[in-house]
Parts: sequence; structure tokens; C-alpha cells
Amino acid sequence: MSLQIENLGALERKVSLEFTKNDLLPKREAKLKQLGKNMKMAGFRPGKVPLKMIEQQYGQQVDFELSFDHASDQFFTFAQAEKIELVGQPRLEPKSELDAENIVFDAFFEVFPTVTVGDLSLTEITRYETEVNDTEINRTLDMLRQQRVHYHPRGVEAEHGDGGADQSAQTGDQVTIDFVGSIDTVEFDGGKANDFTFVLGQGQMLPEFEAAAIGLKTGEEKVFPLNFPADYHGKEVAGKTAEFKITMKKVEWPHLPELDEEFALSIGVTEGGIEKVREEVRQNLQREIERRTKGLLKNQALDALASSTTLDLPRFLVSQEEERLIEAARKDLEQRGVPNAKNAPIPEGMFTPQAEQRVKLGLILNQLVKDESLKPTPDQIKAEIEDQAASYEDPKEVMRWYYSDPSRLSDIESLVTENNVVTHVLSKVKVVDKKISFEELSAIK
Repeated sequence: MSLQIENLGALERKVSLEFTKNDLLPKREAKLKQLGKNMKMAGFRPGKVPLKMIEQQYGQQVDFELSFDHASDQFFTFAQAEKIELVGQPRLEPKSELDAENIVFDAFFEVFPTVTVGDLSLTEITRYETEVNDTEINRTLDMLRQQRVHYHPRGVEAEHGDGGADQSAQTGDQVTIDFVGSIDTVEFDGGKANDFTFVLGQGQMLPEFEAAAIGLKTGEEKVFPLNFPADYHGKEVAGKTAEFKITMKKVEWPHLPELDEEFALSIGVTEGGIEKVREEVRQNLQREIERRTKGLLKNQALDALASSTTLDLPRFLVSQEEERLIEAARKDLEQRGVPNAKNAPIPEGMFTPQAEQRVKLGLILNQLVKDESLKPTPDQIKAEIEDQAASYEDPKEVMRWYYSDPSRLSDIESLVTENNVVTHVLSKVKVVDKKISFEELSAIK
């Protein structure tokens, strides 16, 4: 089939399709008869309406459908013969009247871009190294203790003491207060509460509020000015200065559990005591380090590929990816309980940059996997599944779970493919090793 392809842009193409009305005749009568089987007309039984009457009612509809079907078949036969790599479906536009002897359609379509991965030799990637030390273990144990803090009234003797001689509210204490706020001597909505409880130093209240509460003892009062920020969520008071009066109802000091056998039991460690807890914390931190360092290395490798490669992006794929991102955003809003999330307005183009980046990376990865034979082997997939299953109580059952579902296997295959890509990129770029603390590693975005 000799058809001329016209370039309309970087990836947009057009081809004109032409055929005669006679080319539709073999299917036309059969199509009309099929429609006539259910056609109802006075004086005729179902299925017995004359073909001429069926043609009068459905002729144009049949011509329209057959023309599009024939043009579509003609286009795909041509595309297959020319080995055209199509992106999505073609857009067919009739250019002639349907009853013309010669019927003409224009087929608009996109093709995949040529992907040539750029030179990675000048790119520098940082491989972070972090060791688990006693400081990190102790910090994690302190966090676990903070999660199990309980409070006792200051000045009241109990099994853990009375909190010391100073009975005034201090940073870290849990306080219960009554407060009332006014602007120009008039109370405002939301500016009053009784028996309001919060912990000093956790940022739950505005700084002036916390500063006023610190140092008060049970039964004491204080009046102070409070400047609401201009961007405060309460619009009626944003940017204004209010006068607050607080009354301290209760001051409770925090008691953290000791690192002992009882603490170990409270977090599910039944044998080995606190030393076993420390070892489990160390192992968890090590796993987190491995996850973070691998993730950062992978992100840098993918960024290097994207930055080094320039290519045109099919608009169809970008649009499709945008729709997926919008749908995911709506589902997230719905899970957060946002009213009418399915119809929430989303600014046009909000997800375009992200969609373009995803499509670009997808095209680059597909080409790289093909060019460098990076498709995962069955042994690699098995090794990855075994590695993931090792942390479970019954690894064999986890492996069966993966192998019993093609979609789960596909997820593992994608993961291993990305690992292969990262390994390939690391062999091309300059890798700089850098030792950092766990805290620094956690702060890297």
C-alpha cells in the first residue's frame, strides 16, 4: 500500500486514506440485515422488514460505521506493513461526503521518539555511607521511651516521686488550663476553652501562649498579649493582637520508663531483655540505612539518565500519565476525608511536569533495557523474592504468595529491572563515596 506520510511535528504524523464506496458493499448488506432483525415496523413481523425499508432508516448510519471501520483497517494494515511504532490510537477525520464514490479519511497519529541515551561519563553521583553507632541506638530508644511517657501531678508524691521541688510548669510538662481571649475587650469565637490540655515545648500552641504558661503553678493566672500571624487559619483574628487570660488548672511532669526488663516486655521483646532490644534497634536502623542509601542512589541514577538525554515526548502518553496522576490525587483526597473529592477542582497543568518526567524516564528505561540487555533473569527475580521473604516467619509461604500471582511477579520484575539499570548507570558515571551520620542521611530529600 503506497501511502505518503506527512510530518506535522516532532512526533505527529498524518496519512490520507482513500477507498471507493464499492469497497464497503460486501459488508453493507449483512450489516443492514443484522440491524433489521430487531427492527419494529407496523405491518411486519420482527425480522421480516424489507431490506429497502431497513436501508432507508439505517443506511446512513451503516455507511458511517463501515467507512470508519474500513479506514481504520486500512490504516493499521499500512502501519503494520511499514513497521510504524504507534503511540495510542489514530484520530480519523472524514474528508469527503459519505455518499461519495471515492471516500477519503485523514489519519492523524503519533510515533515513538528515537531514544539515544546521553553520555554519562561526566556525571557525578554520591554514594552515601552511614554506620549505626550507640548514639543512634540511644536516640531511637529515647524516642521509644517518649512514646510511652506518662504524667504525674507536680508536688504529689507517687511511686516515681513528686517531680522535684519546683512545682511551676516547665518545658516537657503536660498542663491543663482555662483560657479566654478578647480583641478590644470583646471575646471572639474559638478564643475560649476550659480544661484544655497540651504539652509544653511540642509546638501545639503559638509561642507567646507557651511562654505565658511556663512558670505558672496550679491555681495561678496570667494575662498576656498575643499577636496572631497574618496567615493564621482563623481569618477573623489573623494579623490582630488579642489579650488572653489563662488559669493553670493542673501541672504534670513527664516520667519516662526505665530501660529495663519491663520496658523490653512493653515493646514485645520477651527474651533477652534490654540488650535484645538494642540489637533489634540496631538491625532496624541498618535496614533503614540500606533502604535510604539504595533509594538515594537509584534516584540519582534516574536523574542522571533524564538529565543526559534529550527527546521529544508523545503528547498522548503525557496526557495519559496526567490522568493517572489526577486520579491518584483524587483518591488521596478521598482517603483524607475531603468532601466531594471526586469533583474537586485541580488546576490545569498542575501535574504536567511530573507526567512529562515519568514518560521521559519510562521511554529511556525501555530503550536502555533493550540496548544493554538489562531485562531481569529468572535467577535475579528468585533472588529478590528470597531476599524479601527472608524477614518473614515463613519465607517459603511468602515465595509461594509471589509466584502465585503474575501481577506480584511483575512488580518484582520491575524492581529488579530498576536495580539493573542503577548498576549499569553506576558503571558509567563517576561515583563519589561520602560518609554521613544517620541524622544527615534522614534529612536528605
